[in-house]
Amino acid sequence: MQKEIKAALLFGLVVWVYQATNPPPPKICGTPGGPPITAPRIKLRDGRYLAYKEHGVSRETAKYKIIYVHGFASMRHNTMSVEKLSPEVVEELGFHLVSFDRPGYGESDPHPKRTPESIALDIEELADHLEFGSRFYVMGFSMGGQVIWGCLKYIPHRSLLLTATSGPVDIACCSPCSMAHLLVEHSEMVSCIGSCSP
Repeated sequence: MQKEIKAALLFGLVVWVYQATNPPPPKICGTPGGPPITAPRIKLRDGRYLAYKEHGVSRETAKYKIIYVHGFASMRHNTMSVEKLSPEVVEELGFHLVSFDRPGYGESDPHPKRTPESIALDIEELADHLEFGSRFYVMGFSMGGQVIWGCLKYIPHRSLLLTATSGPVDIACCSPCSMAHLLVEHSEMVSCIGSCSP
């Protein structure tokens, strides 16, 4: 009798541990039971949705069209205080900045097979959807700086200038040798590369 009780308790403990460590299924924006959609989104070629937010002057009058890539544990709303700029300064600078939720963040659908190439192509598709033209600027902050390397490698023909602020430089998409090659090959496109501080 004692063995059966111990076995039942052990079985119950195993079930409880499994349930406690197994995450619930994701709640994707716009699906039944998921959070509501509050941002404009584009539907990408592969069927995923990418949420974005626009700042600055209108696209038609902008001198500079910039796509901003947020860092880890961030989203499209975190754009390094662009919202704090006065309308006069924004008008004088003449920029149109688009920030977007990277795949799996905010209201953008997850992309389990995400690669540096896939996110660079997502940026290219976002720029096409917003009619940014054949050339635009890309700026990445912190972990968003990784994306800059993907843009440099996979869509250099589309980016006028790439800026990584406080971004990591030793990422999986590029070995140190190939990163150096990319920097030399596309040096006119890279404005600033900040290193991660410990």
